[in-house]
Amino acid sequence: MFERLFKLSEHGTSVRTEVIAGLTTFLTMSYIIFVNPDILSTTGMDRDAVFVATCLAAALGSLVMALVANWPIGMAPGMGLNAFFAFTVVAALGFTWQQALGAVFISGLIFVILTVTGVRSWLIEGIPHSLRSAIAAGIGLFLGIIALKNAGIVVDNPATLVGLGSLKETGPLLAILGFFIIAVLDALRIKGAILIGILAVTVLSWITGVSQFQGVVSAPPSIMPTFLQLDIMGALHGGLLHVILVFVLVEVFDATGTLIGVAKRANLIQEGKKSRLGRALLADSTAIVAGSLIGTSSTTAYVESASGVQAGGRTGLTAFTVAILFLAALFISPLAGSVPTYATAPALLYVAGLMMRELTEVEWEDLSEAAPAALTALAMPFTYSIANGLAFGFISYVVLKLFTGKWKQIHPATAIVAVLFIIRFAFFAE
Repeated sequence: MFERLFKLSEHGTSVRTEVIAGLTTFLTMSYIIFVNPDILSTTGMDRDAVFVATCLAAALGSLVMALVANWPIGMAPGMGLNAFFAFTVVAALGFTWQQALGAVFISGLIFVILTVTGVRSWLIEGIPHSLRSAIAAGIGLFLGIIALKNAGIVVDNPATLVGLGSLKETGPLLAILGFFIIAVLDALRIKGAILIGILAVTVLSWITGVSQFQGVVSAPPSIMPTFLQLDIMGALHGGLLHVILVFVLVEVFDATGTLIGVAKRANLIQEGKKSRLGRALLADSTAIVAGSLIGTSSTTAYVESASGVQAGGRTGLTAFTVAILFLAALFISPLAGSVPTYATAPALLYVAGLMMRELTEVEWEDLSEAAPAALTALAMPFTYSIANGLAFGFISYVVLKLFTGKWKQIHPATAIVAVLFIIRFAFFAE
């Protein structure tokens, strides 16, 4: 059956290799099971329902990727977009989480249309490389300040805006320890380093009394508190159009870049050879729509899938294995509920650091490229908004290229996005 579905012999692999690759990918990305509910529950969403939605969205997305595209790429709710959903759209802008889910749903539909019509590829080709890199790094910085705040390491200070929290308290010390555990294990190339770090800090938090042990295994909680609770009309009439634009743009860059990058590592995209990129892009797009219906922020391809490719994964059986493991994770909801913020904060901070590596790809010698990139990355954490970072970046890029005589380097896609953000500031400013 597996041979017929996934064409294993054609890709020079076996069931054993693909299953091991799937397990490897799952271990490297399963931290989302604990982190996503921790982030989205700050909006008032039921934490247990978000846990179920996270597992189901990851399983469904990975299954679609396996059966439609036959690619070894795991899917799950994306880091960065979940933080934007919770801390910008709901906490800062004051929209309800139901409206935010409606915005995710609409962005997913737009994403499907962009993929089917080929506009998605046109957008990717048109966005400057420096801006793409800066967006990834800026999202990393945004995650970093959220992580430091959640850990109690960065606190509010009326005199200096932000300041250093007390490092004598148990929570911040546990978060610092968790970061070092993750970093050391990852440096030693131990699979599942982030997951191990989260679990280690969780156990220590039980011992020190920071959180309580609630058990490990039970029947999955109800998903009904978030299932089909999205408010589509509220998203359309609530001034969320620029939020939808941000969801689409980040997904275009993040998901497409990840899909292409991992696929190239697996030799699934080769020059002069037909690939299943179109199917993979469509699978990725439909997963966003499904995730919003279940009750979670945008689902996306995970760069951690590269670990499975490195372990030999070449077909959809790897992604199929990931899907099965996420379904099995539904039965560990008590453990997920026992994980404190001090255990997930180090994971956020470490992922943030990895994302900041993209800054090395910026063309720093060309100020018309470097200045917009710097503005993009800096505005995201300092304005606590991915949307503002994107707006600053696109607008400044177009302005600098125009006034330095390099207007021919402005792609129509970049100009259109810049104009949309100018309209947003002019008529939809918060």
